[in-house]
Amino acid sequence: MEQLDLSTREARFRHFGSVEPIEGTKPVEKEMMVDLQSSKKDFLFEVDSVGINNLSYPVVIGDFQSVGTFELATSLRRNEKGINMSRILESLETENDGGVPLTFETLENVLEILRVRMHQDEAEVTGSGKWYFSKPSPHTLLSGMAHADVEYSMRISGAGVLHKQLGMTAMVTTLCPCSKEISEYSAHNQRGYVKVLLDIDPEAELPDNHKEQLYELLEINASSQLYPILKRTDEKMVTERAYENPRFVEDLIRLIAYDLVELDWVKGFELECRNEESIHQHDAFSRMSYQK
Repeated sequence: MEQLDLSTREARFRHFGSVEPIEGTKPVEKEMMVDLQSSKKDFLFEVDSVGINNLSYPVVIGDFQSVGTFELATSLRRNEKGINMSRILESLETENDGGVPLTFETLENVLEILRVRMHQDEAEVTGSGKWYFSKPSPHTLLSGMAHADVEYSMRISGAGVLHKQLGMTAMVTTLCPCSKEISEYSAHNQRGYVKVLLDIDPEAELPDNHKEQLYELLEINASSQLYPILKRTDEKMVTERAYENPRFVEDLIRLIAYDLVELDWVKGFELECRNEESIHQHDAFSRMSYQK
C-alpha cells in the first residue's frame, strides 16, 4: 500500500479530492464584471415585491435586546431585470446599534434608505420578535420576565407611508363555560393564544405605550392571565378569577374586538383565539376581521 504523507491540511484536502483553482478568463474587477441585475429592456411585468425574508437579525424591543425575523423588499419596474440584494442588508445596518429598534419610526428610516438606494418607487418591511417585560404576580407582586410576540409591518412610497400594521400574539387562560355549567364542581381550563393584526392609521399618533395597551387588552378579556412567578396566594387568585370569568373562544374575540374598535389609532383588525383544549386531542379556535 502506498505510504501517504497527510501531515499538511493541503495534502489532506488533495487526498479527499480538492484540486487547484483553474486559470480564469473572466474579470475580477467589479467595474469590468457584467451586471445582469441592472440590465434594462421590456421584462413583461412590474413586480410588486422582490427581496429577502427569513432573515434573523438582532432587534431591540422595549428595554431588551431580542432576536428578530425580517422580510424586506422593494417594487420592481417592468423595464428592470432585478434588484441589488446586498443593498437590503446595507440599509438595515444603518439602524443597527446593538440591534435594530423594532419601531415604526426606525423601520420607516430603513425603508426610505432602501427605496432611494434601489431607485424604486416602493419599499416594504415586516419585522417580528419576542418582546420581554417585567410582570408582577397578582398578590405577592413578585416580578418575573413575561413575553409576547410582536410584529411591525410597513410599506412606503415616495409620497409617504402606504400602510402600517402591528401584530401581537399573547398567551392567556380560558375556562370553559359549558364545563362549569354542567359539572358538579370544577371546570376544564386551558392555555389560549390570542393573535391580533391591526391596521394602523398612517396619520394617527401612536401612543408610546401601544404595546402595553394592546397586551393588556388581550389579557383582561380572558378568563385569567399567565404569570412568570406564582406563590400559593397568587395561584388562588388566578384560578378563582378564571372560574369567575368563563370564556368560549367566541366570547373572547368578541370582547377583544369591542375594545379594539374604541382605539382611535386602529383602522381595522384581524383577530384569532386558539385554545389548546385540555379534554380533547384537537384545538378550538375562533377568528374574525373588522374594518371601521
